[in-house]
Amino acid sequence: MSKRLFAEFLGTFWLVFGGCGSAVLAAAFPQFGIGFLGVAFAFGLTVLTMAYAVGGISGGHFNPAVSVGLTVAGRLPAKDLVPYVIAQVIGAIVASAILYFIASGKADFSLSGGFASNGYGEHSPGGYSMGAALVAEIVLTFMFLMIILGVTTKRVPAGFAPIAIGLALTLIHLISIPVTNTSVNPARSTGPALFVGGWALQQLWLFWVAPIVGAILAGIAHKSLFGDE
Repeated sequence: MSKRLFAEFLGTFWLVFGGCGSAVLAAAFPQFGIGFLGVAFAFGLTVLTMAYAVGGISGGHFNPAVSVGLTVAGRLPAKDLVPYVIAQVIGAIVASAILYFIASGKADFSLSGGFASNGYGEHSPGGYSMGAALVAEIVLTFMFLMIILGVTTKRVPAGFAPIAIGLALTLIHLISIPVTNTSVNPARSTGPALFVGGWALQQLWLFWVAPIVGAILAGIAHKSLFGDE
């Protein structure tokens, strides 16, 4: 279990450091910024690379919502859920702390830019409402889990699942960065929010509730419709 939890810590650390790091450090870099497209691919690549690196140890969840969905679908023992979530959240917080240290080394750095936090209303990149954010996060997490559950069955050739999962997360970000800055991952939302404080912590509830609801629905749907191998 200790190896599995460290794998989840490491994978979530890389997801937050790589994904949020690309948003904070590189997205809007003058003239050469990677923009929404680059950030979307950064998140997808973090999951793809760590799924190959440590997925064989822990299952490569790196996301409390994924762990919840897999538990509901019968893929993860219920007794392992809380330890997995704790390891994931700690990984996200450590990644955010290191990212904050690096980002604050720039003279004009300010947390007022959001530090890649997720938000709705006036804190949504596109000004989307709480209702729009809630529905987007539920639907996108549902689809993310349906893809994860589908590509990790015996019907799919072994070794290809991380590619599909990484590309799915990239697509999810391409859709929803303007809406919520894209969460679908409560740990990813928690790390930056702890450093921003204020509005980010006040709105954090949505980025726990919506992904977990979407994941539970996906776990039920997949188990009911397709069975589990």
